[in-house]
Amino acid sequence: MKPNIIISESPRPIWQIPIAALFFTIATAITIFAFYRLSFNEEGFIAFLHQFKSSLIFIAPGIAFSLRKSIHIDIKNSRFRPTYSVGPLKFGSWQTIKNYQYVSVFHQPTIGGDYIFEVNLWYDNNKHFELYEENDYKEAFLIGYELSEQLNIDLLDATVPNDFKWIDKDEWKAKIASGKID
Repeated sequence: MKPNIIISESPRPIWQIPIAALFFTIATAITIFAFYRLSFNEEGFIAFLHQFKSSLIFIAPGIAFSLRKSIHIDIKNSRFRPTYSVGPLKFGSWQTIKNYQYVSVFHQPTIGGDYIFEVNLWYDNNKHFELYEENDYKEAFLIGYELSEQLNIDLLDATVPNDFKWIDKDEWKAKIASGKID
């Protein structure tokens, strides 16, 4: 068993990096200009705040184009930490899990009529934590399977509404070994 598990979104597409950099550059330029023109009186401070607000307007899409979510699970100490990172900056705090119960994979309809598959970790008698979202059923299921194996807990397939099934993990081991995952 691994002492730590990290579940992470796939990296941002390469075309989003220059767009995020452009928004951050504009926001930085506005902020530098605001500090340059800062005068220490009430009118100067109000003008500074208006320019700083403009800077925040450019920071928001920069963050949207560069934000990445990951989940760190520390099995030994029975805790997890959702982490949001923008470049080298990471934000998140550890939360304790008293007892792992099971991992579920289910599908959620999107606005466009498609489905997104979610992997959740259930713990402490009916609490859950959303770990992963994926458009591909097989990819989401493999993440759920791997996590359930590492934590030595059950796996629930809830992808068909009102027809939830507990997965026979020995059968899935055989499917993975043979490479015949449907």
